[in-house]
Amino acid sequence: MQAIQTAGLGLLLAATLAISATAQTVAVPARGQTVPVGTVADDAADDPAIWRDPRNPERSLIVGTDKKAGLHVYRLSGESVHFTPAGRVNNVDLVDLGARGVLVVASDRNDPARALLKLYRLNTRSGALAAVGEAEGGAGEAYGVCLAVIDRQVHVFSVLKDGQIVQVRLDLGRDKASGTLVRKLSVPSQAEGCVVDNRTRTLYVGEERAGVWVFDAGPNAPAEGRLAIRADGEQLVPDVEGLALSLKGRTGGWLVVSSQGDNAYALYRLPDLAPAGRFRIAGGALGSTEETDGIALAPGRFSRTYPDGLFVAQDGNNAPDAQNFKLASWAEILKAVRAAAP
Repeated sequence: MQAIQTAGLGLLLAATLAISATAQTVAVPARGQTVPVGTVADDAADDPAIWRDPRNPERSLIVGTDKKAGLHVYRLSGESVHFTPAGRVNNVDLVDLGARGVLVVASDRNDPARALLKLYRLNTRSGALAAVGEAEGGAGEAYGVCLAVIDRQVHVFSVLKDGQIVQVRLDLGRDKASGTLVRKLSVPSQAEGCVVDNRTRTLYVGEERAGVWVFDAGPNAPAEGRLAIRADGEQLVPDVEGLALSLKGRTGGWLVVSSQGDNAYALYRLPDLAPAGRFRIAGGALGSTEETDGIALAPGRFSRTYPDGLFVAQDGNNAPDAQNFKLASWAEILKAVRAAAP
C-alpha cells in the first residue's frame, strides 16, 4: 500500500535523519526491470513471486500482480509473456511441486468482505497461467498470501487487512483444487506481507505499523505468536511491507523486510533475527525503487547478471511510466552489505 501521506512527511524526514546517523544503508543498482503494468497513473503493481527453472535458469519466470487488473508473468528480460485478467488481486506466491507442476496462489480482494484464494497452474514453457480453482481465505479483505509445504501438503496463509491470518490446507487434484480451513491466527492491526521457512516451520508476518511477528506454521501448533522484530524507525521504518527469505543450511540465512517508510530494505540474520544491514535499490541506469510493497528472493544461479540469487522488488514510483518491478543481484546486495558492516 502507499504508506507516505503529505501530513507525515515531517515524521518521515526525522526518521530518515535518525537512520543516516545510526545505520549505514548501502545502494545497489537494479540490473533489470519488467515492463510497466497495464494500470497507469495509479498504485497498481504490488507483489512478485519467482520460479527458477532448474534446467535452464535463464528461462526462469516472475509472476507479478497488477492489483487493479490481474496477474502478469515475466521473463528475466522483463517482457510480459502472459496476462490473466483477475481484477483486484493483491499478493501472489508460488511453489514448485515437481511432477505435480508449479502452483500459483493469489489473494483476491474483489469482495472486501470475503477473501478468496485464486489458484493457478503455471505453464513453465509458455508462461501461461491456467485457473484450477479457488478457496475461501477468510471473512474480510484479502491482502497478503504465502505458501508452505508441511508434511507433503500445501498450506496457504491468507493475511487479511485487519490482521487476521487464516491457514488453509489445499486439496490438489489433477485438474481442480480446493481448500480446507485449518486454523486462525492474528496480529493486532493491519498486516500484509508474509513468508514461511519450511525448514523450521516458521511463519513471518508483517504488521505494518509494528514490525514482524513469528508464528509456528504447524497446523496443530498454538495460535499465539510473538513480535520478534520491532519497527524502530532506524533499522526498520514503517510501513512494514513485503517479506522474503534467503535460506542457508539447516537454520541459517537471511530475512529481508521492505522498510517502506524510507524506501529501503532491512536485512536480518537467521535464525536469531539479529539486524544484519540495510540496502536500497538505487544508482545505475534503471533508477531506484520507492514505496516498495512486495518483494521476492530466490537462490541459485539465474544468469551472468544474477550469478547467485535474484531479488525482485515492486517499484511504487516508476515515473513517467506506470509502476513495475525491479530486478537486482542478490550476490551484489550481500557483498555491498558485508562491505559496509562495522
